[in-house]
Parts: sequence; C-alpha cells; structure tokens
Amino acid sequence: MPNNVRNTKLSFPITGGCLCGAIRFSISTAPFDADYCHCRRCQQSTGAPVSAWMDFKLEEVSWLKGQVKEFASTDKTFRGFCGDCGSTLSFRHQDYPQYLTLAIAALDNPELISPNYHIYTSSQMPWFNLCDELPRYPGSRNQGNP
Repeated sequence: MPNNVRNTKLSFPITGGCLCGAIRFSISTAPFDADYCHCRRCQQSTGAPVSAWMDFKLEEVSWLKGQVKEFASTDKTFRGFCGDCGSTLSFRHQDYPQYLTLAIAALDNPELISPNYHIYTSSQMPWFNLCDELPRYPGSRNQGNP
C-alpha cells in the first residue's frame, strides 16, 4: 500500500462526489501520490488556503453519475467541478493525459487518504500554520526543489 493510505484494510472501489450528489465517482485502487497544494490557483478555485489532491491513472477512476464541467485555469490545466453546486472535484494537465487528479475532500470518507508532501509553499498564507513534518516544496516537486 502507498504511504498515503491511512487504512491498509481498504476495500475498493471507494466512492466520492460533489456536495449536491449530481456527480459521483469511484476509484479502483489507492492513489499513486497525494499532496497539499498551496498555489494561488488552487486557493482561488476552492476558496481555501490549501487543497488536498490525490493522483490516479485515468483507468483507475470511473464516473458513475453526472459529468464534470471543466474550466481552463491555464493554457494546459483544467479544473473540474460540479456545474450545479460548484464543488471542486478534479484537476488534469494537458501534457499528462493518462493521469487524473481528484480532490481528497470529495471522497465519501476523505480520512482514508493522507497527502505525502506540500507544494507551492511560496504561496502559503502566512497565517496558515503547518504542524506536520511532511516535505515542503516552494514550487512543484518536479522543479528541482529540495
């Protein structure tokens, strides 16, 4: 089991969805990665100081009900949300079409998955105190940060 899974006795599929129930999804396996993102685009799109995300191969996610509406937040990134209630649900990058990122909080039981690190901490709100020992990256983890 990946180190971001809190309960090693998970049974799959695990389900989730939006606030109003118009969109439902299931995941067939544990995410291969999970993070806290402090970037300004996540802050603005969710209205929260930090977002918690989990990453999957596209075939590991099934949409059971409804359809995600997407907003192009950059030339290459798309943020998925419910067109009825506005719940943040997904993130995808045009350069990586084989992957899909889902909001951990959209799970029916979000306590099951825990992020492994923090990214874009250069945009972290100064009044938001972190009390964990997870690795922190001022930008993307792939940008050669410590």
